[in-house]
Amino acid sequence: MISVEDWALIRRLVADGVPQRQVARDLGIGRSTVERALASDRPPRYERPPVPTSFTPFEPAVRRLLRDTPDMPATVIAERVGWTGSITWFRDNVRRLRPEHRPVDPADRLMWLPGDAAQCDLWFPPRKIPLEDDTKTLLPVMVITCAHSRYMLGRMIPTRHTPDLLLGMWELLQQLGRVPRRLIWDNETGIGRGRRHAEGVGSFAG
Repeated sequence: MISVEDWALIRRLVADGVPQRQVARDLGIGRSTVERALASDRPPRYERPPVPTSFTPFEPAVRRLLRDTPDMPATVIAERVGWTGSITWFRDNVRRLRPEHRPVDPADRLMWLPGDAAQCDLWFPPRKIPLEDDTKTLLPVMVITCAHSRYMLGRMIPTRHTPDLLLGMWELLQQLGRVPRRLIWDNETGIGRGRRHAEGVGSFAG
C-alpha cells in the first residue's frame, strides 16, 4: 500500500500532464498502483477488520463512563460495568479507549536539541522546469530542515532514485557544514521504509 504522500503526488503529477508510465517509473511503483491511486478519491488507509473479543460487549458502557469521566481508574470502571475477567486485559482496552475521550492538548511540547535531528523531504515546484533539450518536467527539490533551529536548505535533484537522493543529501550537508545525529525521512521509496533501507543508504549513513 502506498503512502498518503505518494497518493497525492501521483494525482498531482498526472494532473500536470506527466504520463502514467513515467510516474510509475519515477516513483518506483507499478502502473496498476498508479491507476488505483487515480481511481480513488480518498487517500489509502489500512483498516484491520474488527474481531469480537470478551471486551466487546462491555465497550459501549466503558465509553459512556469515559465520556463523562475520562480519568476514572480502570478498576472502578470494571466494577461499574460488571467485568469479571482478567483485569490486565481490561486495563489494556481502557488504555486504548481513554485517549479518544480526553480533550486534545493544543500545545505541542516536543523539544529538539541542537544537532539532534533534521527532517528530509521532497517538494515539487508548481510548474514544470525547462530542460536543455527544450522539454519541461517536474523536478523534485530536496529540503533538509534542522529540527531545533528550523534552518532550511534546498536543492533541486533530477529524480527520486536513491543515487540522486544520497547525492542531494551530501550536497546539502556540505552546505550546512555539520552532520545532525539523525536524518529523518518519511518512508521515501528511494531511502527505504521502516528499518529496510534501499541499497546504498546504510553505507551512506555509516
